[in-house]
Amino acid sequence: MAAVVPPQTPQRPLPGGYVQTPAVQQQPPPPATIFAQQLASLRNQPPPSTQQSGNNDANQAAGGTQQSATSNIDRAANAINEALYLESARFPDLESYITQGISGTYETPPNSAWLPFQRLKLYDLPQAIIEQANQTSTGLMMGLFPAIGHCWAAMDNCLYLWDYKVQGAELIGFEENPFTITSVKLVKPKPGVFVKQITDLIVVSTSENMMLLGVAANTTSTGNSSLVLYNTKMAIPTRGLNVQHIEGSKKDGRIFFLASEGEDIFEFYYQQDEGWFSGKTHRLCHTRSQYDFVPAPVKAVSSFIGGVQKQKKLVKLIIDDSRGLLYTLSSTSEIKVWSIRPNSVALALARPLQSLLQNTGHFSGNTRLLYDEGENKVCLVGLDAIPATEAGKLTLVATTNTGCRLYLSTTRGYGYQADGQNAPTSMQILHIRFPPKDPSASATQPLQHASPMGGAAGGAPFGGSANTATAQGNVDVNSQYLKNTESAQRFPPGYFLAAQPNFASSGSDQRSRVFCCAPDFARLKNPQDHSSHNSRFVEFGQWIDLSSWFAGASIADGKEWTGAGNGGVVGTAGFGNEMALQFSSQTSTEIALMTGVGVQTIRRRRLVDILAGVLRYGNADTEGEEGGVKRFVSHYGRAETAATAIAVACGQGMDVTGEGSGRVSSVTDSDVLEAARKAFIEQGGKPEFSANAAGSADPVDSVTPSPRYQGLALYVSRLVRGVWKSTILKDDMKPGMPPTVVSTVNLEILRTMQRDLASLKEFLDRNRPFIEGLSGSSALNRVATRGEEFALQGEHRAMQSILSLIGSIGEGLNFVLVLFDEKIDDILALLAPESRGKAKQLTYESLFVSPDGKELAKELVKAIVNRNIANGSNVDTVAEALRRRCGTFCSSEDVVIFKAQEQVKRASEAGGQSESGRVLLNESQRLFSKVAGSLGQEHLQWAIQQYIGMAFYAGAIQLCLTVAGERDRARRALGWLREGMSDSDPRFDAFNQRKQCYDLIFEIIKSLDQATESQPAEIDGRWSLAAKRRAEAYEVVNESEDAVFQTCLFDWYVAQGREDRLLDIESPFVVEYLKQRSREQREAADLLWRYYAHHNDFLAAAATQVDLAKGFFELSLEERIGYLSRARTNASTRQSALMDSRGSKQQLLREISDLLDVAAIQDDLLQRMKAEPRLTGERRQQVLQELERSGILPVDELFNGYTDQAGYHDLNLLIYQVADHRNPADIKASWDQLVQSE
Repeated sequence: MAAVVPPQTPQRPLPGGYVQTPAVQQQPPPPATIFAQQLASLRNQPPPSTQQSGNNDANQAAGGTQQSATSNIDRAANAINEALYLESARFPDLESYITQGISGTYETPPNSAWLPFQRLKLYDLPQAIIEQANQTSTGLMMGLFPAIGHCWAAMDNCLYLWDYKVQGAELIGFEENPFTITSVKLVKPKPGVFVKQITDLIVVSTSENMMLLGVAANTTSTGNSSLVLYNTKMAIPTRGLNVQHIEGSKKDGRIFFLASEGEDIFEFYYQQDEGWFSGKTHRLCHTRSQYDFVPAPVKAVSSFIGGVQKQKKLVKLIIDDSRGLLYTLSSTSEIKVWSIRPNSVALALARPLQSLLQNTGHFSGNTRLLYDEGENKVCLVGLDAIPATEAGKLTLVATTNTGCRLYLSTTRGYGYQADGQNAPTSMQILHIRFPPKDPSASATQPLQHASPMGGAAGGAPFGGSANTATAQGNVDVNSQYLKNTESAQRFPPGYFLAAQPNFASSGSDQRSRVFCCAPDFARLKNPQDHSSHNSRFVEFGQWIDLSSWFAGASIADGKEWTGAGNGGVVGTAGFGNEMALQFSSQTSTEIALMTGVGVQTIRRRRLVDILAGVLRYGNADTEGEEGGVKRFVSHYGRAETAATAIAVACGQGMDVTGEGSGRVSSVTDSDVLEAARKAFIEQGGKPEFSANAAGSADPVDSVTPSPRYQGLALYVSRLVRGVWKSTILKDDMKPGMPPTVVSTVNLEILRTMQRDLASLKEFLDRNRPFIEGLSGSSALNRVATRGEEFALQGEHRAMQSILSLIGSIGEGLNFVLVLFDEKIDDILALLAPESRGKAKQLTYESLFVSPDGKELAKELVKAIVNRNIANGSNVDTVAEALRRRCGTFCSSEDVVIFKAQEQVKRASEAGGQSESGRVLLNESQRLFSKVAGSLGQEHLQWAIQQYIGMAFYAGAIQLCLTVAGERDRARRALGWLREGMSDSDPRFDAFNQRKQCYDLIFEIIKSLDQATESQPAEIDGRWSLAAKRRAEAYEVVNESEDAVFQTCLFDWYVAQGREDRLLDIESPFVVEYLKQRSREQREAADLLWRYYAHHNDFLAAAATQVDLAKGFFELSLEERIGYLSRARTNASTRQSALMDSRGSKQQLLREISDLLDVAAIQDDLLQRMKAEPRLTGERRQQVLQELERSGILPVDELFNGYTDQAGYHDLNLLIYQVADHRNPADIKASWDQLVQSE
């Protein structure tokens, strides 16, 4: 492959684009280095010429040229894709920082700006529930159904539900049950058992039975949800079990439950229809032997009478749908793992707490938090599953009553991951997370260094506050900070809540407080040193005091954390990346805490909220606002800081307004926005130019953009993350209904994204003078070296690229919103089948970036306008709205085309033959001609079909000619015709573009002829309308100055067998065409002399006939004589004085006469040779062929080759006469021989 030769006149780059152009020196140059002299010589050395470059240089040049050809939008799109990938690639998975060992680094900041959670609102219990609870005999049970947004309360035999977020919400009661309720649980139903309206089931367990209530959710006109309960009549007996714990599988709808005593696992089996030997429901026990007839209560009594050992019972049940496993926790802190099989549950392994702790002594040491067997014996109070999407081998987190978290790993043989089909064979504690250091503990309390495998190291504490853990690398293994923990819960991706009695509370009411903590995910993702992942595992924690006792917690909306996606990275990396989802459809997580007086909600604060808080409340801290920003940079890096700062400046920061109000609003304080703008500009870093970078012909390609640009690209990627790789359309399949096409993404999400991008663009435009890379050429005055100049150019190019992409995304979102304002199924129906398939596969990324995507969008825009035209809408309004909202897909030329189409439609409605219809058709043709250069073939074909239908033949032909001329304004097709017409000639494409238009003209002519051939030319002595239309059309055709069209037209006439039409056309193109074709085609030559004769140019006709008689076409001698005879007649015909040239006429007649004489002799010779008996065999055929098919032979060849040798003396004498041979001896000899032969 040859090297790419650079153009002689390069395009003008930014100032300083040439390596040889010195930068402006405004400060003393830096001191010389060791290699300064050598580096200067290399820089001043001219680049090698193209001729001297080797293959490597050629390849590098080609690569550089290709890279420079990358458009701004493509370059920015690559940056977005890279940011999306690195969001996951750089974010460690859980098993990267939860490794074997211990950890315990926390930060409990005194400044509220850094707190991980915010208290939202306390929703009080309804007054009716409080009044009913005061009258109950069995006490009050309460809980949350987050999936349906309701609370529940069970008192005696009654169950009540209410929407806790609606003040004065209506109570939904179930009072038909006669037995005391012991447990309640909301589960998902089995697929296909109930009607589709029933989305959930409430399992109600009583002292006698367990029943299922169907839940159907409806949305009221005010937007609130209302529930309807249905009694499914499905129940099983539970007498004597006293069920306290129920769990349902979200995967297959199976329901498992535990009795209050014993270690049995039961299942509520239900099905749609009754079986042969079973009803719709029955109770299964998956653990008790089928021969064990002693019920659990009897066992409990016998155990109590016969022995002093406390009976073991199961107190907690966890279903892990991601692995097909079930976990149980017993009252003796024993954990069991069960495999869930289609019709059974099988025990895989069981490990008591003491057995698990035996394997941790080598990295945890002896501590009372784990091994206390005294009065405060260590036991497990919490057990939570870690889904397989979050970690592979880590499956459980068990929490002790001392606040230690034990991360458990379950594996099968050879360390492989376990699941329901491959039951685990081993379970061990992989990691121990100790509670924070107790600030009230003695300062001399012994500390333990974390093991090398453990994650104990963290960031610097807040100003040396005693509220943090110990010095880096130390863990307080005896902290009493979380002692007396009563319950604990963990929610993906790592939120931890531990509840304990609040002994400091005043009054006689029992109150609780909850320790809430969350990992500093931003620090895990953005390492600022080369430390390992586990050493960066730091958690922010805080206490939340409750107004009553704690009854449990759940995610407020009931939705499980699905993760940020892996961005193409293999494994579970990126699952907990909260930063990636800050601005997506998944809002900040809210956790609902159920208490004795109501529901307390808390909100997880995003990183952007934390920075907004730092800027808002920074003055209350000892560090101040500036110190808070510096801490942010030191913890998370400049790129993350820039991305977060610009988000705050664009109004993305959120904060709770008013203590306990529950309202969350954007932080729009002017001083906060100004501080964020300042942080983005001042903390954005500098671009870097690498003078030693290889493989790039352009120095700008060796520039690494600043962290400011990286942060900007990161922010844009987070804004569009939810749609970037998603398709725009999807098929919505509903039973009993035809499939419809709907939006893959909620349109409100697109509108929010559009507003965020508009705010970002406004911010960048407003701060252009202050942002390096956007400030323009004035920034060059601040550079000191050539490297800084290149760095500035690279930064400028990167910033402009991202701005171009932001504009493209904005227009793309506008287009999608316009698209879904229409009936999308009707729009797709107007597309070609191939385009329809592509439209359903079109992604947002392709729409924003790809030229193919933009072209497809233009087709959809045209379909939108065509549909509106068909529906009678005002095309001006529709087209102008499209052009204003998404001009890339609807240009000003498109608007003209749409207007022209509307004129055509209006003409059709008015009647093509009416006067108003003709005016509209002429106007449409004028509009189409105005944008002929951008008129696509599809639009042209549509217009021509409409014109033909309304007999607008002349206008249709003229439009085609105009479009053909605009498609080939350089007239390259004419050059192709005149210079050989080679298919490999690049001008052949220009000819094809014209030919498409000409083919439409030929169709018009055919339609014209068919419509008018049977119509009379005159009616009552006046031209008929059909004759006028025909005359108008052929006038346009025949008077066209397009030589390429005339050539194609004449070819078409000939191909159609209508070459006689050429005779009626008075045009120099006909003569030129026939002359060109007559060189190769006898028919064209015949047509040429006929054309001359038809137009009274007899002398030219005669000359053409003479050329035919003399030419190389394979003619018989008789045909040549015929041409000569007609030529003599035509040459002898008298012409007008203007066309008659007496000299040339006499010369032509003389030539014709001579040729006729020779031809007559040759014909006599031919006839004699046919009768010559002396000629036989092949020689006879050869002679006859030469005389008849070889043209008119010269007289010397006739004499020497034939007549003299054959002894035809009379013919010799004729040859003497024609040749004017006057040798007496030859003449006398021939006469003598002639006489003798007689």
